[in-house]
Amino acid sequence: MKSLVSASKRFLPWIASCGSRAGFGLVLALAAGVAAQAQDNYEIQVYGSETVAPGTLMVETHSNFSAIGSKSLPGSKYTSEGTYPTNHAERETLELTQGLTPWSEVGFYLFTTTNQAEGFQWVGDHIRPRVRAPEKWHWPVGASLSMEFGYQRARFSPDTWTWEIRPIVDKQMGRWYASVNPALERSFHGPGVHDGLEFTPGVQVGYDFTKVVTGNIEYYGAFGKLGDFSPLHDQQHQVFPSVDLNFSKDWEINLGVGIGATASTDHLIFKAIIGRRFDWSHRWSQRAAKDDKNGLQAP
Repeated sequence: MKSLVSASKRFLPWIASCGSRAGFGLVLALAAGVAAQAQDNYEIQVYGSETVAPGTLMVETHSNFSAIGSKSLPGSKYTSEGTYPTNHAERETLELTQGLTPWSEVGFYLFTTTNQAEGFQWVGDHIRPRVRAPEKWHWPVGASLSMEFGYQRARFSPDTWTWEIRPIVDKQMGRWYASVNPALERSFHGPGVHDGLEFTPGVQVGYDFTKVVTGNIEYYGAFGKLGDFSPLHDQQHQVFPSVDLNFSKDWEINLGVGIGATASTDHLIFKAIIGRRFDWSHRWSQRAAKDDKNGLQAP
């Protein structure tokens, strides 16, 4: 933490010289580093910097199946952490994201799971506002900042109330694409409260084989407490070869297979993301035009 503060002191004069807009964005990135458990397997996705367009609703389902996951203790239906085992568990997440402005959105998550022993279970809910650097700033990379806060039941996550701050930087370079999410997470209720910030990064590298098919390598990690990482055995590291199917600008399809590299990680996961954009902007425009015609102020 001292090294981070020292670095910020060295960079502040340079930030000021970059101009107010660029400086503001860089200060946000530094704040993310000093402000904040792994990204749970309910939503396995590396974020891009783009936000949903205003007047547009993005509806996504995240379907993830742990073919080889954690198992219960002998004589118990719970793991050593007191949670339900993930082995052969099917997780379904509904994500709703509404575009607010050309540079902001807000998302809502509903987490559920199904397993042979307990059947269908509600897991929790999260809310996620996000802002991005407007295109008129003309940055050489895409950049946005996401914050996610919410609740998960203790039988699924020992830390029930958590907050995540996720800086996002991405770049399209011809057929190549790269995105980096150096996320930080903090628990507000549970055994991880005293751990402070935890480092949970995500990285994606993709290549457009055709206009329809994009191949990716996705990485997800959970290193533990920032500045004092957990032993490798307790860290989580997953690699997902995946494919994006770009059939239409209105649809998002991502399929992948994940391999866990440590004992604390589900060793084999299949994931599928299917999303559909619904554009309501024309209806908003029609309503605004009607209100203007009637002498009313548009919302």
